[in-house]
Amino acid sequence: MGNNDDQPLVLRSDGDHVATLTLNRPAARNALSEAMLTALAERLAEIDGDDEVHVVILAGAGPAFSAGHDLREIRADDDPAFHERLFARCSDVMMQVGHLRQPVIARVSGVATAAGCQLVASCDLAVAGATARFATPGVNIGLFCSTPMVALTRTVGPKHAMEMLLTGELIDATDAHRIGLVNRVVPDQALDSATAALAATIAAKSPLTVAMGKAAYRNQRDLPVAEAYAHTSGVMVDNLQADDAAEGIAAFLDRRPPTWTGR
Repeated sequence: MGNNDDQPLVLRSDGDHVATLTLNRPAARNALSEAMLTALAERLAEIDGDDEVHVVILAGAGPAFSAGHDLREIRADDDPAFHERLFARCSDVMMQVGHLRQPVIARVSGVATAAGCQLVASCDLAVAGATARFATPGVNIGLFCSTPMVALTRTVGPKHAMEMLLTGELIDATDAHRIGLVNRVVPDQALDSATAALAATIAAKSPLTVAMGKAAYRNQRDLPVAEAYAHTSGVMVDNLQADDAAEGIAAFLDRRPPTWTGR
């Protein structure tokens, strides 16, 4: 099943320094086919080089955020070489989200399961509607969610991750918030506005500072403490040389709003 009316598999809309990417296979619950993953990778690459974009929102069209890999596609081609290519492409896209200069916010309505849950976990932030549901249900069909496990175990605690992986059961948005999979849960009707407000708050900061901070967070996270401090101290020194740091400090001391240049 494809997207409606032969529209692009990933839609993009921009406004106020925020780019919204929408997975657009609603009839297939936004399953992450090889073509969908390729289209998402292309849109992310475009945004990475776009200085006008300060924040990215990632959403799904229709009743689901994403139901994960396209099982019909996987069953139709039983060549291990295809499977290897598919999972490598998916892993590359997940890492691309993490390495993107701009913060990425998942706006989650409906279900986010398997690789769809992996995509939520790979984003920097996530806002969920109250009726959103999450799962890594591969164990139920004899295909353990091994690649989704990578992002999940780097986002939630080990016992929470193992429970999701071993039971395959759906958890609701409240539980997803409790275990740290999402940042905020809001009424479904407020999902768009709440996500937009969070994006706007971040987009108002210095884009250079935010990009440096996101990269520093990713780089220090898995380092031993002493190495993490050494790395982030170097980032602070570099950050202080930026025009935006000088402007921000001056604005704070002068009690005025800063004017960012992104340099």
